[in-house]
Amino acid sequence: MSALVRRLFKVALFIGLFFISVRYIPLSNKWTASEARAWWRASDWLGIEDPGDLYFVVWLSIELIVAVLAYTVIMRLWRRYQRKN
Repeated sequence: MSALVRRLFKVALFIGLFFISVRYIPLSNKWTASEARAWWRASDWLGIEDPGDLYFVVWLSIELIVAVLAYTVIMRLWRRYQRKN
């Protein structure tokens, strides 16, 4: 039973970290001309019609990476704290 609670806590922690990263790393709606050209070229190269879709996928990937890194750091710090006590 305690293993299930630990797993649920870890899942809840990861989801919470993901939502925090979404909240504090905003999705930018305004691009400069050079940024727009770069997104258009990248979306054309990948065969995606709308560069906004590509931008959203890249933004979401960055959010996931941030959440995974924060989760990893928290877990390592927690293990280090548990070993000391």
